[in-house]
Amino acid sequence: MKILQINSSARRLQSSGEGSDSARLANELVASLRLQQGAAAASTLELLDLALAPHPAMDEAALQALFTPAGQRSEEQNARVALDTALIEQLSRADVLVLAVPMINFGVPTQLKNWIDAVAKAGVTFRYTANGPEGLLSGKKVYVVLTRGGIYRDQAADTMVPYLRTVLGFLGLSDISFVYAEGLAMGPEAAAQGLAAARQQITEAVGTALPA
Repeated sequence: MKILQINSSARRLQSSGEGSDSARLANELVASLRLQQGAAAASTLELLDLALAPHPAMDEAALQALFTPAGQRSEEQNARVALDTALIEQLSRADVLVLAVPMINFGVPTQLKNWIDAVAKAGVTFRYTANGPEGLLSGKKVYVVLTRGGIYRDQAADTMVPYLRTVLGFLGLSDISFVYAEGLAMGPEAAAQGLAAARQQITEAVGTALPA
């Protein structure tokens, strides 16, 4: 099993335990996955921290590079296209995708949006057919760890889940389990309850709990 974990928070997880809650919970989910697989089943983990290695935005220069035929690209254009290609290849190798996604102003972080723009490529990760678009990355399991300061699950203000279901499904990634850690900015008690609820959801989603 090849696991790709993508941390999209601007805050990095510190060795002291401080920092990104989404990354911390994603780490625990991955550890539960590997425990569930057992020692007999080899698993590998690739970690992409978009705070440490942010992907460039889709600007005019990037679009020009992508729409220029390969044989006519400049060195700079080839280098820009290669950045996207590397992310697509990394995603294609994975059997399991784990996304750590904090809410930023009711949406996903810019870092994650740039990653999505890089891997969503017509003819590569999806294609248009006579029957409509078809995702080309099917067969992978996706876990999305969501962290929010308030309570948004199943409410109209939650734009993250519909967006992620749509864009990931468009690529063929339709087997998605969401983990919600909410109320993290509503005081210590609410934050502790939100993290405990998320850890219970991880256990239910993966089928294995980490040792206490």
